[in-house]
Amino acid sequence: MIDVKNFFVSASVLDRHTNLIAAQSTRHGGISPVPYCSLNLGLYTPDAADHVRENRRRFFNQLDLPPTQVAGARQIHGDAVLEVDEPGEYDGYDALITEHPEIVLTVTIADCCPVLLYDPLRRVIGAVHAGWRGTVSGITAKAVERLVDRFGAQPENIQAYIGACIDRSSYEVDADVADHFAAAYKLWDADRRKYYLDIKKANRDQLLGSGLQGEHIGLSPWCTVRNNDHFFSHRKEGGKTGRGLAIIAMKAD
Repeated sequence: MIDVKNFFVSASVLDRHTNLIAAQSTRHGGISPVPYCSLNLGLYTPDAADHVRENRRRFFNQLDLPPTQVAGARQIHGDAVLEVDEPGEYDGYDALITEHPEIVLTVTIADCCPVLLYDPLRRVIGAVHAGWRGTVSGITAKAVERLVDRFGAQPENIQAYIGACIDRSSYEVDADVADHFAAAYKLWDADRRKYYLDIKKANRDQLLGSGLQGEHIGLSPWCTVRNNDHFFSHRKEGGKTGRGLAIIAMKAD
């Protein structure tokens, strides 16, 4: 169970590293009113800017992280990966990577799949926002590839956490979406005449296909729809909701 007082859940596999901070926010502990209640961290939602600013202050304070070191992006459900050299908000990227300690990489989540990456030997990190379009475009595999090409990371050393998102039990789609996915990632429900997508599995398989070891991949048990009392869900709440963050940062030596 998630304690309703908790601002975040830790990232299994990655939380063993004392020089790393990796977590995903819940919807608890903030000041935003309905329909953004309560810890809305989304900069691009219609919520009052003062509410979001205070929520982010509270959230990052809980993790002992300075908001001035945060890097994020206005996501477009694409496959572009940005190498981040300084904090700030960037436009048009769905994955961020860096080698710089104390830069806090963030992706915004309200059903899409967050993937956090860390190579403890090369000391590099990544944060990926993978919706169905990004998943089809292979954004998670592309983020791993960039860590390898830019920083000399070795896939067998990279560790990953796939966070809370909409899971197969709730991700109902029509053929126009399902047709983009291989059979292993969709289940046909003849009664409802709908497909159910498993984007957690699809992104996990991208990690495995990129050379990561299975024991180095952590998988959240939470679903943003089924566990909507703890996480924001764009689908469950009809688009009128807040946004959470998945974050990763290395501490300076």
